[in-house]
Amino acid sequence: MSDEKNSSVHSSDTEAKAQLETDKPAGASESEFDLLSYHEHNAGRLVVDPEEAKVEFGEAVAKRLKLSPDGTKVLWPQPTDDPEDPMNWSDVHKNFQLFIVTLAAIVPDFQSGVGIADIFALATQFNTTTGEINDLTSNWSIFLLGWGGLFAVMLMRRYGRLPVLWWSQVFALGWNIGATFAPNIRVFTAMRCLNGFFATCPQVTGLYVVTDLFPFHLQARKLNIWTMGFIISPFLSPFMFGFIVARINWRWTYGMASIYGAIVVFMITFFMDETLYDRKLTNPRPIPRPKSRFLERVQTLIGITGARMAKFRPKWTEVILACLNLVWRPHLLGILLFEAMVFGFSIGINTTNAVFLGSPPPVGFGLSQFGIAGAYGTPIVAVLIGEVMGRYFNDWVMNFCIRRNNGVFVAEFRLWTCYIAMPLYFCGYLLLGGSVQNHLSLGALVMGWGIAEVAVMINTVAVYAYCNDCFPRYQGEISALVNLARTLGGFSVAFFQVPWATKNGALQTFGVEAAIVLALFFLIVPTLQLKGQYLRDRYSA
Repeated sequence: MSDEKNSSVHSSDTEAKAQLETDKPAGASESEFDLLSYHEHNAGRLVVDPEEAKVEFGEAVAKRLKLSPDGTKVLWPQPTDDPEDPMNWSDVHKNFQLFIVTLAAIVPDFQSGVGIADIFALATQFNTTTGEINDLTSNWSIFLLGWGGLFAVMLMRRYGRLPVLWWSQVFALGWNIGATFAPNIRVFTAMRCLNGFFATCPQVTGLYVVTDLFPFHLQARKLNIWTMGFIISPFLSPFMFGFIVARINWRWTYGMASIYGAIVVFMITFFMDETLYDRKLTNPRPIPRPKSRFLERVQTLIGITGARMAKFRPKWTEVILACLNLVWRPHLLGILLFEAMVFGFSIGINTTNAVFLGSPPPVGFGLSQFGIAGAYGTPIVAVLIGEVMGRYFNDWVMNFCIRRNNGVFVAEFRLWTCYIAMPLYFCGYLLLGGSVQNHLSLGALVMGWGIAEVAVMINTVAVYAYCNDCFPRYQGEISALVNLARTLGGFSVAFFQVPWATKNGALQTFGVEAAIVLALFFLIVPTLQLKGQYLRDRYSA
C-alpha cells in the first residue's frame, strides 16, 4: 500500500510539473510564470505547503507565491497587488459580505416554508385539502427554486454578482407580497411559484462570493456558514410562524416574511459590494468610473456597470451552455445524484412532517398548531450542531490529508466527511420512521429528525467543497447544479411520502429512503476516491 501511495504521489507530481510547463508561454522563464491561472489548470490538485512549492515550482516561482498570514499555506487563487482585489479586503469586510449573502440565502426557503406553517389554515381558506396545498404550492415552488438558479448564474457571469442578486430579491419581495394578498388559490399558487423562481439567486451566489473573497484553505469553513443559511431556512418559518398562525390570520405570516425580504433588500442595497474582480484582464477596471461615488454605487447596483463590463467577460454562448458542458462529467454527475437523494429526502421530511405531526392517529400524532411549531425547533438546533461539527471536522480533514500527502491537497480528500454523515443519516431516518409508525414518544421523533439533519448539513458542505475544487472556473454553475439537484430530488417527495407511509408504515418509507442514500454512497463516494484523479484528468473542464 505504501509503494502504491508513493507511486501515486510521484505520478501526480510529474503531471503537475508537466502542466506547469504547459502553462508557461513559449520561452518564458519561471519568473514570468503566471500564477493567477495556475490553480484553475490544476483543478482538484493544489500545492499548499510552501516547502513543497519550492520542489514543484522551483525557487524562483516559489519566492513569488503569496502565503497565508502564518506562512504555512500557499494562497489559491493568488491575490493581485491591487488593493481593490476582493482577496485583499480586510477580514471584517469579507465576513460582513458573507453575512449579508447568508441572510439572503435564507430568503427562498424561508418564504417557501411559510406554507408549511400555514398548511391547515390555507386548506381552510381556499376550501381544499392539505395535500392539494402541498401539491400546488409547496412542491412546485420548490421545483422552481432549482431552475431559477441556472438563469441567475448566466446573468452573474456577464453582469456581476451584485446587480443580479439585488434585482432578484426585489422581484421576489414583490411576488411574496402578492401571495400575502392573494384572493384565491390560483393567484396564490402563481405568486408562490414566481417567488421561488426569483428568490433562489442567493442560493447560488454564495459559492461565488466565498471563492471571490477567500483563499482555498478557508473556503470550506466559509461555505459551512453560507450553507447553514439555506439549510436552516425552511425550518425557521414553520417554527416561528406556527405559533403565530394559531392566533391570527395566515396572511400575517406572509406579511412578516415579506418584511424579512425587505430587510435583506435593504442590506444588499446599502452594504453589499460587487465581489467579481476580473483579475485576468490586464486592467481589471477598464470602464471609467463616475466621479460621484453615489452615482458609481447606483450604476453598480442596478447593473449599468455590469452591462458595460459584459463585453470583457464570457460570451452568451459560453454562459448558456456552461451547465450542459459540466453536468455530464462522471465525477460531477455521480456526486450530484448522491446529493440529490441526501438533500431531497430531507426536503420531503420538512414538507410532510407537518402533516404527520398534525394529523390525528393512526396516521399522525394529532398535535396542536403550537405543538407542530415547537417540533420544528428540532432541525434548527440540528443544523447549528452540524455547522459546528462540519466547521472543525472539514478543517481537520484538510490539514491531516495535506500533511499525509506531502503538502499537496487533492479534491477527493473532501469526501472523507461523507463517512461521518452517512451513519448518522441512516440511524436518524430509521429512528424517525419508527417513531411515526409506532407512535413512540416525541423525544424519539425529535432525536431521529435532528440526527438526520446534522448528517445533511455535514454532507452538503463536503459536496459543495468537492465540486468547487474539481471545477474552480465554474463556481456559479457548480452551485446552480447542486441547487438544482437537491430541489429536483426533493420537490416530488411530498407527493408520495404521506400516502406511502399511510399505506405501508413510516418505517418502511423512511427506511427505504435511507437505504437508497446509503447504496448511492457506497457506489459513488469510494469510486470517486479511487478513480477521482483519472476522472479529473480525463474529463476536466
